[in-house]
Amino acid sequence: MDHLPVLQAALLEFGALITNEVDLSAPVPSCGDWTFLDLVDHLRNGNMWVVTAVREGRGDSRDEPAPADPARLRGWYDEAAAALVSTLSADPATPAWTFTSQMPRTVGFWRRRRMHETLMHLWDGQNALGTPVPFARDHAADGVTEVFDLFAPRMIKRGLAAEPDTAIRLHATDTDDNWTYGTAEPAAQLSGTAADLLLALWTRKPLSDPALTWSGDRSAGERALSGPLVP
Repeated sequence: MDHLPVLQAALLEFGALITNEVDLSAPVPSCGDWTFLDLVDHLRNGNMWVVTAVREGRGDSRDEPAPADPARLRGWYDEAAAALVSTLSADPATPAWTFTSQMPRTVGFWRRRRMHETLMHLWDGQNALGTPVPFARDHAADGVTEVFDLFAPRMIKRGLAAEPDTAIRLHATDTDDNWTYGTAEPAAQLSGTAADLLLALWTRKPLSDPALTWSGDRSAGERALSGPLVP
């Protein structure tokens, strides 16, 4: 998958949510007690964090406070989005600082990571404003893979989650992808579209959501996914 053009398109879509009429105090239910302004602040400063990680090889960039005026906020966000795309247009093999040694420390890592970060927060913003748009199924399937390849092991390594005491299989009904989390034979299976599975792993949907189907030992499966699997 070529992550950069998808990232660029998602950044533009998110920017389009920042209009002169948007309520910056609107709650973002999928992000705890965040407001829409908090969401923009998080995504914009995260973009500049990655720019620093690639250009300067360090992970300690300083956040800038978000302007509370929608017109100024849009320009503030757009400037960082353009800087990110420009920075990540380098060869994917270019070395970069990253927060993990589990994967190559390269521009290619950040292309994928920021694509998924932006797509998820685009959904958060759309959902907060009443217009959530489903993920493309191939993007969602890649996002599920990222959870199990990167974040779940990282959460365990950091002591924020325990190793699952059983295994669960996830099945994407629209892509026919399968993922197994845990060891031994899976005790349960959770099925749904790749997008619904991804939203559940990122706690945007409850595991009891009717869009998801359980088979096998559901309580064991829910226990395996209780994690938390993501930050």
